[in-house]
Amino acid sequence: MKRLLIISIISVFTSTLTFSQQQNQMKWLSWNEGYPLAKEKNKILMIDLYTDWCGWCKKMDRDTYANQDVIKIIDKHFIAVKLNPELKNIKYDIEGKTYTGMQLYAMLVQNQRTGYPTTVFLYTKEKKLYLEPGYKDAIQFNQVLNKYINLNPNN
Repeated sequence: MKRLLIISIISVFTSTLTFSQQQNQMKWLSWNEGYPLAKEKNKILMIDLYTDWCGWCKKMDRDTYANQDVIKIIDKHFIAVKLNPELKNIKYDIEGKTYTGMQLYAMLVQNQRTGYPTTVFLYTKEKKLYLEPGYKDAIQFNQVLNKYINLNPNN
């Protein structure tokens, strides 16, 4: 009987922990989901430009985007989009026009050389773009997020 009780308690604890961990992960959208949602909700669109081969991109996913403080700020103030411009056969929609990943990338970085990762902050209503190239740890990225929250005319 004691053994059954202990197994039940461990089972409940494990499933609660798993649910809790799943709840506290970044909620990434695709461009075609996130862009219209940011316009509709009048939120800042935060775009993580990455590639599959980029080691710093993977480190930022592991360290920065997994940080609970970063997740809370992004969930409250931003619509988060992940965009790999190297993926083929995907079309990205903007105002009824379609673009390839590389075309969209070029527009987002305004034809600058930025490398990966680059985070773009897009104010959809004002049509203003801001770039943050390179890896940022959680502390640095929190400062970046707060900078763009404070720039937001809709605050």
